[in-house]
Amino acid sequence: MSVISEFKEFISKGNVLDLAVGVIIGSAFGKIVTSLTDDVIMPVLSVFTSGIDFKEKFFALNGQHYETLKAAQDAKAAVVSYGNFINAVIYFLIIAFVIFWVVKLANRFKRPAPATAPTAPVATIEAVLLTEIRDILRARS
Repeated sequence: MSVISEFKEFISKGNVLDLAVGVIIGSAFGKIVTSLTDDVIMPVLSVFTSGIDFKEKFFALNGQHYETLKAAQDAKAAVVSYGNFINAVIYFLIIAFVIFWVVKLANRFKRPAPATAPTAPVATIEAVLLTEIRDILRARS
């Protein structure tokens, strides 16, 4: 089998196409969540935290004080931007919450699988042969 035909077989499988669609939709969904967080939630949150901008929360590891994160980065100081980490956690929680509700809603619209009556198990050839051998041995004794 040539490499090209193997690649055609691989790319035409449903899982690869589903994954590609998922990545594209996930990318667009990420932009929506970023906008929701930056433009809606963070301003409301900053009202409750007296105008604190989490993006500007950091500390410099060199012991110096810098007014802004950009000033510290321009000075080539090693900084821990814990504010960006807080934002990432908030983004994650929002995405997890929205995905939870999307899955919950999707499960509500799923049709339950039709109930099937249990069927008697079909005996395998080995089981049939063993039963015949058992019956012959019983008949001899």
